Amino acid sequence: MFVIRRLGFYLATTWLALTINFIIPRLMPGDPVQQMFARTKQNANPANVEAMRAAFGVDTHSSILVQYWTYLGNVLHGQLGPSISYYPANVSTVIGAALPWTLVLVGSATVISFAIGTLLGIASAWRRGSWLDHLLPVTAFFSAMPYFWLGAVAIFIFSTKLGWFPLSGAYDPDIAAGPNLPFVMSALHYGALPAVTIVVSSVSGWLLGMRNVMLATIAEDYVLLAKAKGLSTRRVVFSYAARNALLPNLASFALSLGFVVGGAILTEVVFSYPGVGYVLFQAVTNQDYPLMQGLFLIITLIVLLANLVADVAYVVLDPRTRESRA
Repeated sequence: MFVIRRLGFYLATTWLALTINFIIPRLMPGDPVQQMFARTKQNANPANVEAMRAAFGVDTHSSILVQYWTYLGNVLHGQLGPSISYYPANVSTVIGAALPWTLVLVGSATVISFAIGTLLGIASAWRRGSWLDHLLPVTAFFSAMPYFWLGAVAIFIFSTKLGWFPLSGAYDPDIAAGPNLPFVMSALHYGALPAVTIVVSSVSGWLLGMRNVMLATIAEDYVLLAKAKGLSTRRVVFSYAARNALLPNLASFALSLGFVVGGAILTEVVFSYPGVGYVLFQAVTNQDYPLMQGLFLIITLIVLLANLVADVAYVVLDPRTRESRA
């Protein structure tokens, strides 16, 4: 019953997000059609202008309600209109080309950061007062750094000075893109440095959060009873303490996956990585309203999906939640 209620809530939220996404570009100053003709230096005769207005979904001969229903129908069919910056490519094509890069880079870095931070948090809480406590100020120092500065320093040291990693891009342009080993190795080489900077800058949050909850969980009666029964340290740590302490971190992790797409702007701009964040930066710079509209829609839908997954995961993993929401 809880899942059905949440599904209804997210469907209503999705409809609201679609509606807002339809309204906001129409309130922005400027004319995207005129901008496109100015960028492409095409002949802006009345016939061409009207044709492009229809393509952008802002046909002046149709009422706003007709435009709205047309927009909803196009979204359901994956038709987001042409992009100004990448004309004549469609917005869906541009996003489809950029999305895999972001999912692989930021998604894998987020998973690695979560795993490292969680394990270090468990270890530092269980061995409180040991050398592991010194990791907290070190990781917090890197987390407090402005990301663009951290990325610039990493590029200067490891790319410019040492030459270990490329300065920018996602793969060697001399290698044909495709499912082949040279391309995969090149993509891994180009993505290693930005991935490492993401991990270094974000691991502190996972470590500190897990450590704080773990410290409180260790003091619970059922953990003390497990110790008194003579169970192995590994079983007490992972089966009793960490299993319950993990729930808040796991919910935060599910939510962070939703922000993978929208949270990569600084990473991809600093490293000129051709993902969604870099494309969004280009869209804002070039006032590409259709592309911005499509990107905001994709980001919103992914965040809503991640929230739904987090809700369901929390109910499945915590029986107390099921009982309180039944």
